[in-house]
Amino acid sequence: MQKISTITATAVGLGAIIGAGIFVLSGTAIAQAGADALLAFILVGAVALIIALELGELSTLFPRLTGASYSYVYEAFGSELGFIIGIMLYFSFATAISVVALGFGSYLTSLIGAQLGSSSIQLFAISLIIALSALTVTGMRKAARADLGLVLIKITALLVFIGFALIYAFHASGFSLHNFSVSASQGTASAFFAASIVIFFAYTGFQAIVTLTPRIKGGGRSAAKATILSVAISMVLYISIVAVLMLLMPASQYTVSGDPLASALNHANAPLWISIVVGIGALVATASATLAMMMAASNQLHQVGRDRLLPKILRGYNAKRGVSTKGVVITAVIAMVMLFSGNIFVMAAISNFGLLTAFLMTGFALMHFRRRGSTPEFKMPLYPYLPVAGIVAILLFMIGMPKTALVIGTIMVLSLIAIYYTLRELAGRRVVKVKLFR
Repeated sequence: MQKISTITATAVGLGAIIGAGIFVLSGTAIAQAGADALLAFILVGAVALIIALELGELSTLFPRLTGASYSYVYEAFGSELGFIIGIMLYFSFATAISVVALGFGSYLTSLIGAQLGSSSIQLFAISLIIALSALTVTGMRKAARADLGLVLIKITALLVFIGFALIYAFHASGFSLHNFSVSASQGTASAFFAASIVIFFAYTGFQAIVTLTPRIKGGGRSAAKATILSVAISMVLYISIVAVLMLLMPASQYTVSGDPLASALNHANAPLWISIVVGIGALVATASATLAMMMAASNQLHQVGRDRLLPKILRGYNAKRGVSTKGVVITAVIAMVMLFSGNIFVMAAISNFGLLTAFLMTGFALMHFRRRGSTPEFKMPLYPYLPVAGIVAILLFMIGMPKTALVIGTIMVLSLIAIYYTLRELAGRRVVKVKLFR
């Protein structure tokens, strides 16, 4: 089996995180909560770090599994919850591909200076998904190494952007506290929650790493290091970028869009070369995130199929290349269909419902294995306080989700329950009766 290094695995996580969050959704978060988005990025980052620690421990306990949260829930609680979490998490990955690919289309349109409209943005997004699907099919190791190169390029572009913003704010235009204002509508608890939901989506790409655990040199322990490191690095970058975005343009002027950095540079009348560098960085970043999510989604689908919770036709796997070709193709088709499902905010919220549900159950799975005396190579600190804090925070995020996402998510859960028990009945499986009380 082809193996990748810890550094390459970290790059996969950064590739999934940075593309979606900084280049696509940071402006949307500011539009929702104004300057309070900065606090939201810090708090959500802390929650993401807790989840990363949980996944790190579980990856050392199950170093051969590729289903991330799904696999840990399946091992802890069985096929019913496993089926529900596995399908929801898969569709969250597929939807995430659509969100980030739309960001790619938006930046490409902005970079070439064309007034092409939403249909052309979607066409660019479709082209990206097809191209990266072809790359993923060639092998997981090649795809992961390509992601490492893309990550280095986009981090360089971000550092250039931060440097320009600081020079502009403190020398060219002068620093203004007015840029960090919070309007009456942005200062509400609901607005803060709305921003947090968007931001949570921006952080969650780190789960892509644990879908690669068997392919990482050093197994679960290396996967744990890469997961935690990717969250810590991205948290620093996120906070820095959100702060300088508001240095360049007042928080009140941000809108729900797929290219916030380009909007900020246009407002500041930035030199053309800066816009080009950041635009190229954004293209690379969104391509990198799309690639990382493509790898995660195909691995997720393969693991659910390997556990025989999906038909045999979905279990195709090329062991030499370390990739599920059918999984890649199916994921690409679903992602392209999702491109036409609504705006970026709604799509991110729908994806978040599955992610939040999966992460909620991940915390319970960790407690399950700890109670049974598991001995992983890595143990998260401050147990059980951090897992409990993570569970409470996730429940609060779910309560604050947009109504549309809650309705769609609830319908999805109920549908999956109905499908699971229909399939179970057709398979003739006996009912398991558990006595909860003496």
